[in-house]
Amino acid sequence: MIAHLTSANPVLVFVAEGLFFVGVAAGIAGYRLYRRPRTGRTRALMVGLGAITVACLLVASALPFFAGQSIGRPSSSAMLAFVAPRSGATLPGPTASVRVELTLDGGTIVPGSSLHLVPNEGHIHLYLDGALVQMTTDLSTVVMVPSGTHTVRAEFVALDHGPFRPPVIAEVTFDVTP
Repeated sequence: MIAHLTSANPVLVFVAEGLFFVGVAAGIAGYRLYRRPRTGRTRALMVGLGAITVACLLVASALPFFAGQSIGRPSSSAMLAFVAPRSGATLPGPTASVRVELTLDGGTIVPGSSLHLVPNEGHIHLYLDGALVQMTTDLSTVVMVPSGTHTVRAEFVALDHGPFRPPVIAEVTFDVTP
């Protein structure tokens, strides 16, 4: 969980790691007290250390989720558009080998993934009828499509596979006839 904070504010990373280590240390100290003869004082210390352990580990685990909501997604000025297929096109079927060609203005396609997000750098996710069919670094590819009416959506996403804010999307609808 803590690893997902690496692209976040360094203070949040420090706090999450600190809470994690304090929780582990409190758990170890509580366990060591557990092995000693019990008195009223050791019981109180064990309960206190147990509460500290649980609280620290829960907050350290939850922090990435709450921080992820407050940390904004990068924005991109890139523009994505379809060259092919054309919207409203009719292609011969029953199964068509559809050539998908895109243009990307103002963005750079970068291979691989990273949590170091740079605006206008990413790759393409290609969806057919809402289902992801390819993650690619090419602006040209081929998709096998059965007969019927279909929608292909392309999205230029950041290097962590998440969308830019606002999303950079292009979409076309076409038919494949038998």
